[in-house]
Amino acid sequence: QLQFVESGGGLVQPGGSLRLSCTASGFTLDYWAIAWFRQAPGKQRQGVLCINPDNYNTTFSDSVKGRFTIAKDNAKNTVYLQMNGLKPEDTAVYYCATPKAPYCSQYISLTEYRYWGQGTQVTISS
Repeated sequence: QLQFVESGGGLVQPGGSLRLSCTASGFTLDYWAIAWFRQAPGKQRQGVLCINPDNYNTTFSDSVKGRFTIAKDNAKNTVYLQMNGLKPEDTAVYYCATPKAPYCSQYISLTEYRYWGQGTQVTISS
């Protein structure tokens, strides 16, 4: 079965850091674009960051610029989301997925993403 497994979430104080992991199961990441999304209670799922097969990054959300970074380890078949300077508004369930197209683009609809994992909860609170 092809899917992603997200992990690394937790409860962190404002200003803290977390590193989320997204590990692929059933396929290798070498030639795929991988995106991180988040969904806060009562809100729509939104894109955060995306990494292309050539490791070029695309930022989907201006609110994470300068704080979040994305990286890929092909040997571990894992994409990471490093989150620094966390704020209460970053609280959400974080997911990863891959677009059917082999590249990142803010113009790709959510319906064009696949292999969603179960998500990992990130809570920022003092």
